[in-house]
Amino acid sequence: MITDLYVRGDTVVHRTHPGVKLLLLLVLSTIVFVIDTWPVLALATAFVFVGYWLAHLKPGHAWRALRPVLIIFAILFLAQLYLADVWLATYVVLRFAVLILAATLLTLTTKVSELVDGLMAGLAYAPAWVPREKIALAIAMTIRFIPRLRDQFHDIRDAQRARGLDRSIVALLVPLVVRTLKDADDIARAIEARSID
Repeated sequence: MITDLYVRGDTVVHRTHPGVKLLLLLVLSTIVFVIDTWPVLALATAFVFVGYWLAHLKPGHAWRALRPVLIIFAILFLAQLYLADVWLATYVVLRFAVLILAATLLTLTTKVSELVDGLMAGLAYAPAWVPREKIALAIAMTIRFIPRLRDQFHDIRDAQRARGLDRSIVALLVPLVVRTLKDADDIARAIEARSID
């Protein structure tokens, strides 16, 4: 069974329309990538942390979002350090960290049904031939599935570490692929049960 990553709450972030939150995430991501300056990154970081604070989320929520990708961050940092300098390496890593935290904030404060409704509202002006329901559901499930994969990887890594296999790529990836396929099958059955092709 797929667990829900939604954290219950009645904060201003939880009550904000999901379409507005999706739009803010899109705008934030675009600005951070288009305008490569430290002041913009600092403002984006402050914006995300204010969002966590307003949502009454704990530092542990942010840490759980970043911990599984620390190795990727380290590799990315070393690569940029080799190609450029320490400032660019730090900037690139921080930028990705902010985007991950922003996406996690959305998934922690928005139910899947609310995400679908928000996406449907955004697709309201699309042409009639566009399968709006399917697009909204696919995007919503993808957004929710990414943190789920992160949590599964963390669980598998802990289990394999206890067996002394945490350094084996095969021992980490094979169970992750199996779990992912099982989750996808569970989701497909749930969607089919609701008469959605």
